[in-house]
Amino acid sequence: MNKELSILLPAMRAAGSAVLHLQKTGFGVERKANNDLVTEADLLVNDMIMTKLAENFPDDGCLSEESKDHPARLSKQRVWIIDPIDGTIEFANGVPEYAISIALVENSQPILAAIYNPATEEMFHAIKNHGAWLNDQPLACIKEPAQDFLLLASRSEYKRGEWSRYEKQHRIQQIGSIAYKMALVAAGRAHATFSLGPKNEWDVAAGTLLVTEAGGLVSDKYQQPLLFNQSQVLLNSVIATAASCHAQIFALIGSEEK
Repeated sequence: MNKELSILLPAMRAAGSAVLHLQKTGFGVERKANNDLVTEADLLVNDMIMTKLAENFPDDGCLSEESKDHPARLSKQRVWIIDPIDGTIEFANGVPEYAISIALVENSQPILAAIYNPATEEMFHAIKNHGAWLNDQPLACIKEPAQDFLLLASRSEYKRGEWSRYEKQHRIQQIGSIAYKMALVAAGRAHATFSLGPKNEWDVAAGTLLVTEAGGLVSDKYQQPLLFNQSQVLLNSVIATAASCHAQIFALIGSEEK
């Protein structure tokens, strides 16, 4: 993965610099057909990353939130899954909790991943069976069991009251991007993050490898593994935990879901 990393990480940093420049100079904001926000920065990052990958890995497929999906990717051995900016609302509002999130997938599983937060200059990356790092320092999920957990919650889910049930026993911190939340779990800064509603592949592909390579566990709410580069890119949910609290988190979710 040395060649892939040597191309991917500088490309993400360059895209991050462009994002920060736009944040200073101003950018356009529009609504997609599904009413999600899209900014000039999302489209710029998408163009920069897609161009760089096409130049260097022309035989690979791509799946990006901001590009038309081509079914040809399903027959490719390797596919890059890209979220140009995960946490667009946070970016648009100047909240430093967004990230460029990219994973390279083979046989339905990520084998290389990087998540970059330009606002904090945190570059997370992972290689399958080789570990995970933050700015070249090894990452590890929280290893000590605990009675009360620090859980990272979606701001929108929190505002809808979906996390109030967990506040009785546990600490809740609102963070924007799900990719960034998963990276923080991998870095040992929280015990878990989860979203019990649908997520797209590009939201969580990179975070899945980061968490698992840092010693954590990732699945859907039925404890089934997440599969990527599927014809249906919408996943039913995502749960990312440190291994030390995996069973307790599922007991918590299960007891509240009944």
